[in-house]
Amino acid sequence: MPELPEVETVRRGLAPAMEGFVISRAQVNRPDLRWPFPENMAARLTGKRVLRLRRRSKYILADLDSGETALIHLGMSGRMLVSGDPLGQFVHGHPAPEKHDHVVFEMENGARITFNDPRRFGAMDLFPTADGDSHPLLAAIGPEPLGNSFDENYLVTALFNRNTPMKSALLDQKTVAGLGNIYVCEALFRSKIHPARAARRVSKDRISGLVPVIRDVLSDAIRAGGSSLRDFRQADGELGYFQHSFDVYGREGEPCRSADCQSTIRRIVQSGRSTFYCPTCQR
Repeated sequence: MPELPEVETVRRGLAPAMEGFVISRAQVNRPDLRWPFPENMAARLTGKRVLRLRRRSKYILADLDSGETALIHLGMSGRMLVSGDPLGQFVHGHPAPEKHDHVVFEMENGARITFNDPRRFGAMDLFPTADGDSHPLLAAIGPEPLGNSFDENYLVTALFNRNTPMKSALLDQKTVAGLGNIYVCEALFRSKIHPARAARRVSKDRISGLVPVIRDVLSDAIRAGGSSLRDFRQADGELGYFQHSFDVYGREGEPCRSADCQSTIRRIVQSGRSTFYCPTCQR
């Protein structure tokens, strides 16, 4: 599933074609994805101007001049692809419709935004913009890791006296927004913290040191266009490249990249998900 860097990469790719422009026509080609689409979604989107395109955790949010916000979740295989952009940001013309093109936005500037999702684990919703903080999918999410409210004092307090393994604690969206399996593994490696160590057994100094590391990992991934392991594509259809920079994720049995470390990367399973780490560097 796309994590924060992938969703942010898509948001940035969509913004030049959507922000400030009217959705001339919205086309909805099926009644549902992960759950049913909102009632009259095509009509509620058609003719509306996109005032702002933003991200909250792993969700893209499009604020409309109707006072509603469109929520978009890419799910496991969803893609938001731009074609025909007159601003010259994208080189592709409009492709022929495909089987899994479930929602299509025709923009007033000539751009077309296509939500393609073969596995249909993605989702879309419409809700009053003013009620965003109380939306069921958004209400309990923790602070954004690239925002000002995610700082050393916050993370130390959030993890204080928790017996949860560090990896599980950081994957909890109530603790911090948008982190997933890949970037938690990479951040814990850079911080030299064992993923199975209980949060309460990690010193305050080491937890504080996690904050800039998490930000650096996410920023590095965003600059690389995210990570493309299976389905992820940027808004222009290109792959992300951060997977080529992984220190531990997916590298079971390969040498640790730390200087003077002779260990190989190991994999364990935590809560049904693979965790990759160096047994020597991470304690």
